[in-house]
Amino acid sequence: MKKLSGLLALTLSTVAFAAPKAQWLTVDNQVLAKIRPKLNKSVQTVFSAQGASVVKLTAEEVEQLSEVIHHELNRCGGFMAHESQEEAVTALSQQGEMYFAKSAIFSDYTINQATMVRPMVSQVAEPSIRDMILKLSNFNTRYYKSDTGVKSSEFIRDVWAGLARNRNDVTVELFKHKNWPQASIIMTIQGSERPNEVVVLGGHADSIAGFFGGGGRAPGADDNASGIATITEVIRILMNNNFKPKRTIQFMGYAAEEVGLLGSKDIAASYKAKGAQVVGVMQLDMTLYKGTADKDIVLMSDYTNQAQNEFIGKLVDEYVKVPWGYSRCGYGCSDHASWTANGYPASIPFEATMDESNKRIHTAQDTLETSGGDAKHAAKFAKLATAFVVELAN
Repeated sequence: MKKLSGLLALTLSTVAFAAPKAQWLTVDNQVLAKIRPKLNKSVQTVFSAQGASVVKLTAEEVEQLSEVIHHELNRCGGFMAHESQEEAVTALSQQGEMYFAKSAIFSDYTINQATMVRPMVSQVAEPSIRDMILKLSNFNTRYYKSDTGVKSSEFIRDVWAGLARNRNDVTVELFKHKNWPQASIIMTIQGSERPNEVVVLGGHADSIAGFFGGGGRAPGADDNASGIATITEVIRILMNNNFKPKRTIQFMGYAAEEVGLLGSKDIAASYKAKGAQVVGVMQLDMTLYKGTADKDIVLMSDYTNQAQNEFIGKLVDEYVKVPWGYSRCGYGCSDHASWTANGYPASIPFEATMDESNKRIHTAQDTLETSGGDAKHAAKFAKLATAFVVELAN
């Protein structure tokens, strides 16, 4: 999950793949209110809507903003990075798109695939998820401009392609981005009856540690090897059961989430531009650490689709049978926000309430061991995500 600290790497980079300067931000209003007294008086809000504002900050001010998020607000995220003032204003001024994404009903949410879902859910294997988390954590960093960030995305692509090697209706490809080297990964299972309608299960593939995220070890076991490993387990189960959906299913590993949701922003915008019919999006960002004693799965209620959230809650009750509830994570806290901003229904089931989430993320201590040493918590999300794609795609 994104914290603002990684943005400095975006704004100050001088490497060959120069990302956008990203001095223009859309910032959560509550976060901005905290930092406002510390900002230069010349910093003005250009535009405000949807609970966020457009501002232009210097690198030093971005660092101050990051410090507030880390130490005073005790939360992740709170911003999206943009290439220009025009893009930033547009992101918030598309009120119809965002309102539609949050309030419209995009599908029939009847639960009617139990005979297919229950056997699959029973096949979720904690050791399989744990193994993938460890393999991803073994990359020194999956930072979006690092060589190991590039190689880790290629590794994910190869793992997913290997799981689908016996299917001629499945493709796995890298989605290249023009401003940085790490690619996103997209795996597609072609729908048999309604191929133009798409169900997306995604999570970010990058990791980060510290303000200048490319320099130190960033195992990112929880954030977000756990989400990618959970998605990989869903793929394994669907392939082992030769599942052929009526709607198209796409699994996505997004690049550069930690520096402003950049990879998912590229992808979601391209889908909107081509008029893609995305009927449901689930984001898996941090599934490993159990931080809330009385809840196993927490749905973020803000900047997500209400009807789809209710559907996911019913899926938890029907197939996972663990306690769940709601929390809020604010503006731009993970890749679901990119889909919401483009008018698509998105949800993010999370490992804990926001104030009880893993405090070791974005450090070298974000390892499997510091999150309990196993993937039992993540297995609950694999069950939920399997139920989500099967029910929604059929």
